[in-house]
Amino acid sequence: MTFSVLRPVRVVLASAFLVLAVAALAGCSFEEEEKVWEISGPVFGTQYHINVVLKEDQDRLENLANGIEEVLEDIDASMSTWRNDSELSRFNRLDDQSKWTGISRSLYEVLATAKKVSELTGGAFDVTVGPVVNLWGFGPDARPEEVPTEDELSSLLAVIGHDKLALKDEPPALRADPNQYIDLSAIAKGYGVDAVSRFIESEGISAFLVEIGGEVRVSGRKPGGEAWRLAIEAPVTGRRQINRVVALEDQAMATSGDYRNYYESEGKRFSHTIDPKSGKPITHHLASVSVIAEDCMTADALATAFNVMGYEQAQELATRENIAAYFIVRGEGGFQTDYTPAFSSFLAN
Repeated sequence: MTFSVLRPVRVVLASAFLVLAVAALAGCSFEEEEKVWEISGPVFGTQYHINVVLKEDQDRLENLANGIEEVLEDIDASMSTWRNDSELSRFNRLDDQSKWTGISRSLYEVLATAKKVSELTGGAFDVTVGPVVNLWGFGPDARPEEVPTEDELSSLLAVIGHDKLALKDEPPALRADPNQYIDLSAIAKGYGVDAVSRFIESEGISAFLVEIGGEVRVSGRKPGGEAWRLAIEAPVTGRRQINRVVALEDQAMATSGDYRNYYESEGKRFSHTIDPKSGKPITHHLASVSVIAEDCMTADALATAFNVMGYEQAQELATRENIAAYFIVRGEGGFQTDYTPAFSSFLAN
């Protein structure tokens, strides 16, 4: 069983793949002094759920919970576009972004990873697409009364692009030309998972599961020696249904899909995932893609990029680059699944 501490409210996981830790652990037989404790709370407009394996120690658990809150607050204060006072929002408001602006090491790391994924995927991942996301009503701005026009999209697409950003390592600095609005919502949660994981490791805990809004990273094994089991969710609107289960030990997994965040207008469905090349919501048949990587930040960005690219292009790229990816595709007879060779070793029986 799991032991819940430190948070008065337990919230059901709202993820594209459900973490099976709670259910699976309920049937485990633990060593007498080893228990799985859950720490949970709100963050980034979603929820975080963390399972740690350690002996019962209320003071240590309280300090751990407080430390996790501090890590997440620092990330939110740096990378949120929903906070006017965040480091990223301040950069986005600069009158002249063409001059080098010093940034935090954490913001640099996220932007550097974003740049690598953008280059790898031919621009399918692009953190400058924020103005287009906002135009469609999926950002901090209110939903538009009408669907954006071709002229509106063209004017934005003409000035944005991941290649408009430049980074400098020492000291960390950023510049953009012309001015850009950077949105890290497709990678910041993954970075948050990694940052919390590093903090937990620094506290001497080697077995844990960290989940933020569906992005997950695990370390070690559960008491009894079992790997952590995660479920890839079927992309069915309005209910939870497991498609496949994977077993992880020291990996991260992220999922991107078009079946949770969308709206309908004049009989058409508009996904929150925007193709940076067309400036429009994706319309292909790839419903969901899950990516396993060593770090959650990379998995998060790759899952988004693959979701933009569509099944054929993403499957080809992932296979060529030996990336572990699992695809759920809409077909005439229902959902069809496929995965790359690198993913096969993680499938649970």
